[in-house]
Amino acid sequence: MGHGHAHHGHDHAGHAHGHAHAPASFDRAFAIGIGLNMLYLVGEVVAGFWTGSVALLADAGHNFSDVVGLAIAWGGAVLARRPATKRFTYGFKSSTILAALTNSLVLMVALGAVVLEAVQRLAAPEPLMGLEVAAVATVGIAVNGFTAWLFARGRHGDVNIRGAFLHLAGDAAVSAGVVVAGLVIWRTGANWLDPLTSLVIAGIIFWQTVGLLRETGEMALQAVPRDLDYDKVRMNLRVLPGVARVHDLHIWPMSTTESVLTAHLVMPDGTGDDAFLRAAEAMLRERFGIGHATLQLERGEEPDPCQLEPRER
Repeated sequence: MGHGHAHHGHDHAGHAHGHAHAPASFDRAFAIGIGLNMLYLVGEVVAGFWTGSVALLADAGHNFSDVVGLAIAWGGAVLARRPATKRFTYGFKSSTILAALTNSLVLMVALGAVVLEAVQRLAAPEPLMGLEVAAVATVGIAVNGFTAWLFARGRHGDVNIRGAFLHLAGDAAVSAGVVVAGLVIWRTGANWLDPLTSLVIAGIIFWQTVGLLRETGEMALQAVPRDLDYDKVRMNLRVLPGVARVHDLHIWPMSTTESVLTAHLVMPDGTGDDAFLRAAEAMLRERFGIGHATLQLERGEEPDPCQLEPRER
């Protein structure tokens, strides 16, 4: 049985990946975001104890998870830009997946703390300084809204960046809710609104986090990326000139922005050559954004079933 083996681009320097990692220009956004959120966090904790607002303290705890999350996402983005080594032959690209997954778990832990405190305070509401609470939360809208804007342009191509954006944009919306609750408490004295607002905050955090947790969990398990259709990729390989069968097809995320593919193409007439491989690789890159592909050509005389071949469902 004859084999042909080729890497996309023929050497590592020639790879043209479908998406780029968070460029160094995002380093400034991460630094600004962490700095602003740290300042706001300290102010929110002080104001929370001063006004007796569990909503502010809960939001401060969540903002701490913002700082941790931004630091983790930044670390993953920086590591992803490091070159490959003989030990880490894919480089450190998958660190972005680990960062996004860790961020999701950190958010879930913060969520539990918020819910616990809010339930306790809902059973025994305490008097609050509603106007002061609203004033502090207004600052939160500005801080989180501006920081989210810094990440807006990268949210479509990178789950790691999108996690940071959604987190911060959600926080801006949450701060708006706290403003409304503070003003209502100031006018009516309905102190129970404060812990109730905390529970609403928890609901928003959970809603925006569960999807990210599911997607990053899939990536960590090397599932086919959500923006790729396995059957469509297989069919596009199958209809290439001279290809009789496609097997041992695997697609998985190398990082939050880059996908890897390996496949065996059965070509009984032996027509596969370098030109064929270049055309196949160009098709995968242009139609599916897969920039790192390894294709093995087989004549098909001795079928060798792959133990990892996906079962038909």
